[in-house]
Amino acid sequence: MAKPKVTKLKKGSLDIAAVRSIINKKAGREVAHSLQDNNPTEVTEWIPTGSRWLDSIICKGKLAGIPVGKISEIAGLEATGKSFMAAQIAGNAQKMGIDVVYFDSESALDPSFLERAGCDLERLMYVQAESVEFVLETMEELLGTGNKWLFIWDSLALTPSISDVEGDFNPQSSMAVKPRILSKGMAKLTIPIADADATLLVLNQLKTNMAARTPAEALTTPYFTPGGKAMSYAYSLRVWLTARKAKASYIVDDNGFRIGSEVKVKLEKSRFGTAGRTCNFKILWGDEDIGVQDEESWFDAIQVSERLKQSGAWFTLVKNDGSEEKFQRKQWIEKLDKEDFRESVLTIIDEDVIMKFKNREGNAQDFYDPEETPEES
Repeated sequence: MAKPKVTKLKKGSLDIAAVRSIINKKAGREVAHSLQDNNPTEVTEWIPTGSRWLDSIICKGKLAGIPVGKISEIAGLEATGKSFMAAQIAGNAQKMGIDVVYFDSESALDPSFLERAGCDLERLMYVQAESVEFVLETMEELLGTGNKWLFIWDSLALTPSISDVEGDFNPQSSMAVKPRILSKGMAKLTIPIADADATLLVLNQLKTNMAARTPAEALTTPYFTPGGKAMSYAYSLRVWLTARKAKASYIVDDNGFRIGSEVKVKLEKSRFGTAGRTCNFKILWGDEDIGVQDEESWFDAIQVSERLKQSGAWFTLVKNDGSEEKFQRKQWIEKLDKEDFRESVLTIIDEDVIMKFKNREGNAQDFYDPEETPEES
């Protein structure tokens, strides 16, 4: 059998644009790009998470969110609001004209909950995640339709493989099957997701690291996520949610019934220069209002600013025009109803949370997880 003819390029005979054309012709599609033009590696769109504070710490130097064209993870302990955040992200994606497919392996998604979170049920496709292989194959097929998709996978940890479904209950009989499937799946889908300008948001569980060999390792790596190492490498963004069990971490109504909880957020991985950054907010999961208490969290976000001063129970905010306004903590939401006060707060978030981190100004401990910030010697 004759060997295929290989075209050799003479040194200095072609410019870079012509070489790109040759490579794309060889591949049968556009795989060679100029990084000065639109390309699949650059993130140009972000889906808001529902928390402006979280959106402000995801990408260095800009207000961001879940990156379009990439694979992201929201992992958390039980009852930390993973599905609540995913619902808000789905609603925000729909407002951007993005079609949403919600793969559910837990059969616990309440349609009224999605509507209250801002989702349009007529434009949201709900799919039971009957197996890992089925989810991956369905995504692959939908990527070829030309639609702009947000795929939400809730949750990876509880989605079985086909061998799990068809086999027995002995865990040894299908050990490491799911990680191997996902390793192949991510290798196969990462580039098509980027090329289609689609987004994959994986919800996962944080599990206690029982395999820690030393107390130090247990402290530094207290959790892990199911799915294998391939998923960790494929993610451009990993958002981890934990919550305090203390009574003070709950939100209660006038009669003392719990309607929400406080969540601590850490960027476990970020390809946008912000790994290790943290924030916190409260999530409402009562019968009426649900979702992130966004505006309430802004007060904590601007604690790093010199434009917010405290004297006992009173705070003073230096507004954009240089004037000052005094208030107490309980008046925060009321004050945000005033346009000049609100705009001043948003300016402070942009300056102190986004730009000071980008320019490496101030104290690093104000931005990172205190447990991971080296102590000064």
